Amino acid sequence: MKILAISGSLRAASINSTLLRVLAGVAPAGVEVRIYQELGALPLFNPDIAPPPAVVARLEQALTEADAVVIASPEYAHGVTGALKNGLDWMVGNQSFVGKPVALFNAAPRAAHAHAALLETVTVMSASVVEAACITLPLVGAGLGERQIAADPAMVASLKTALAALRQHMASGV
Repeated sequence: MKILAISGSLRAASINSTLLRVLAGVAPAGVEVRIYQELGALPLFNPDIAPPPAVVARLEQALTEADAVVIASPEYAHGVTGALKNGLDWMVGNQSFVGKPVALFNAAPRAAHAHAALLETVTVMSASVVEAACITLPLVGAGLGERQIAADPAMVASLKTALAALRQHMASGV
């Protein structure tokens, strides 16, 4: 199973990016987690730009090749980050999310607005949101780094459960 993991944060010290790196590190054999690195390189969405720039085509290809997608994004001003929304806007005109199993990770329990907005956006894009794979972990403000998260049995169990739910969803052929 190939998973494309997208962090909605461009910050070098992003807890969402850290969470996705831990996910990649705890993925079992047979599950490859690739972290998308070019979100900040995408130009502002403009449907008049045709054909899309190479960086946009690479995102579409990465999504198309992935069996599932995991998105972890912070909340800015009660919404999804501009960088993430921009990347999703570039994908609206293609089939990269249609029927794609998607899990949404939330690193801040109080970030309910962005989570709801992201859920709405990927649902409108015809993604198959796997509720059992969507998790919220209390990481923001906890001061935890990659090693501490990876050493926390409860957090690792949550991540592995999310991966198992994605795998089960795909195996069911839903």
